[in-house]
Amino acid sequence: MRRQLTSIAVLVLLTACGKPESNDLLGTLEWDRISVPAEASEPVLSIAVVEGAQVKAGDLLLTLDGRRMDTRIAQAEAAVAQQQARVSELMNGARIEQRDAFRAALASAQASQVEATRQYTRQSELAAKQLVARSTLDAARATRDRATAQVAAAQAQLRELTVGTRLEQVEQAEAALRGAQSAVDELTLSRARLELHAPRAGRVDALPFKAGDQPPLGASLASLLVGDAPYARVFIPASERANVREGQAFLVRVQGIDRDLHAKLRSVSRDPAFTPYYALTGDDASRLVYRAELVLTDAEARTLPAGLPVQARIVR
Repeated sequence: MRRQLTSIAVLVLLTACGKPESNDLLGTLEWDRISVPAEASEPVLSIAVVEGAQVKAGDLLLTLDGRRMDTRIAQAEAAVAQQQARVSELMNGARIEQRDAFRAALASAQASQVEATRQYTRQSELAAKQLVARSTLDAARATRDRATAQVAAAQAQLRELTVGTRLEQVEQAEAALRGAQSAVDELTLSRARLELHAPRAGRVDALPFKAGDQPPLGASLASLLVGDAPYARVFIPASERANVREGQAFLVRVQGIDRDLHAKLRSVSRDPAFTPYYALTGDDASRLVYRAELVLTDAEARTLPAGLPVQARIVR
């Protein structure tokens, strides 16, 4: 839509001023434009600037609702606290009460082993005299062996408690803690970006959304015109391309300005295109052109708006 309006404006200018000279380059006045995107789909809470306002780098532009993000940050911080407690638990080792309980369990297993060993000895003596059945001796032997195994298990558990946590377990817990803290840092950064600040000094060109709107993710929330001066976007015909160089001087006539403004060629596209339909002027039709940007150097150009039709010619 903006390009169509610009084209219509150019045609109106040509109608009012007559046919341009054959060496005139047609185009529009532009500013370097940057867009500030929405990094989350949240409602707009407030807007701190108006369209056309001059802003400095870092100035607040608008604020999005951060309540949902605050909840996610609280959840992430709770996960960090949980991992910190896990690391502390592994570093401190078992509690005294837990070690006392395992010592008591070991003593009980040892007592059971002593009793089972004595019982097996008695049954073995009676079996040697053939006073008890062979099965009774086998049962006593199994009871003794089971008691011995229980003592070994209790001793191993007590050693595990007294020796302490394995280094690998501590490292795993610390890695999980770092991961949880990184999640908090990421969410905190995303929360801070719900307050949109001007990345560069410039002029607010457009604020597409109002307070209460919920823009989609990635939508442009603010458009800024930046740079020290505007530039004329014109199209150089192929017949003139070999005669222009970066830094070359031009004279630019902007609609509404009664004198020529000075400009310098900033860049020329490497790839050609066909003449824009609003620049078809007789012999120029269907010729290849190269898009060029002419930076205006006059002080009064700094206040000109974007979109004005321009005519430029090379200073020979």
